[in-house]
Amino acid sequence: MSTPCLPKRIAMGIVVFMLMLAGCGEQAPRLQHGEPPPAFVLNRLQGGQADFPRQFSGQVVALRFWADWCPFCESEMQAIEPIYQRYRERGLVILAINVRQERATAKAFIDKLDISYDTLLDPDGDVARRYGVLGLPTTFMIDRNGRLHARIIGESTPEAFETVVREML
Repeated sequence: MSTPCLPKRIAMGIVVFMLMLAGCGEQAPRLQHGEPPPAFVLNRLQGGQADFPRQFSGQVVALRFWADWCPFCESEMQAIEPIYQRYRERGLVILAINVRQERATAKAFIDKLDISYDTLLDPDGDVARRYGVLGLPTTFMIDRNGRLHARIIGESTPEAFETVVREML
């Protein structure tokens, strides 16, 4: 008998999440390399709002879409914290965008991770939909000119993430 790669509950959650993001018959937008990403304003878990890209002009921005049920999000979010610490003074910003979860759920998850970069809340998944996110984690790397430099779909190694950051700084 074969063993599934993911527990059934997680696999079902991923399928349901992807269906919710895709919508009924809608084609997911596909942001292309060199294009400016969609603007948005989201509430910060820590309080206040983030107005992207207006507040982040001239910085390298990693937009990381995640949820607490994502099997790879926790370890990856912790693994990029040292990279953020190393490069934030040179202009690296990480915006961890929680998708379709309540504030309390996102807060409980973030509190145990001990990360210092901003967490944003996308409670209805509107921003994730506009970015064409179909699975988690997904990361969009935005250069200092406000254009898409790279997209990382799925789990990334800290080395791969840092390589992209160094290219952009």
